[in-house]
Amino acid sequence: MAFEDLLEDPVIQKYLHELVGPKGMPVAAAPPDGEVTDEELADSLDLELNDVRRSLFILYENDLATYRRLRDEDSGWLTYLWTFEYENIPENLESEMYRLHEALERRQEYERNHEFYLCEICSIRFEFGEAMDFGFECPECGSPMESMDNDMLVYAMEDRLAALEDELNLDAGA
Repeated sequence: MAFEDLLEDPVIQKYLHELVGPKGMPVAAAPPDGEVTDEELADSLDLELNDVRRSLFILYENDLATYRRLRDEDSGWLTYLWTFEYENIPENLESEMYRLHEALERRQEYERNHEFYLCEICSIRFEFGEAMDFGFECPECGSPMESMDNDMLVYAMEDRLAALEDELNLDAGA
């Protein structure tokens, strides 16, 4: 996928937005070619320097930006020259999908192995032990708790897991 195509992809835009947030999106969405300083980015994008630095650091933590330091021989000041490394995005997204798959498997197992009760007034869900501790009455409003059928949630997780397994070319239940 070409660099320009990466930035047009709504999934990648959403990924970058999740990483850097709305204040950092101008930095993430318009990476310059070659090296650039944080001050140059702040000036060209008309952003606060701290917002630019925060975004650059987040991109760095996620292997999407690198930097090199230059020391001014007269003043001793350090200048950081940043380079964007967006070719790592597809690999990062795949890793996120594997993490999501593992988390969904754990959550599905939890949902299958626990009994839940619900206060329909407050929409608060309790595990059986908690519900029993409260005498099957909501601690917020005093309404009786009802046994909750979470089969729809478990089935939705199964569907999502199957889609992820298909996307990641995993065998079901792997």
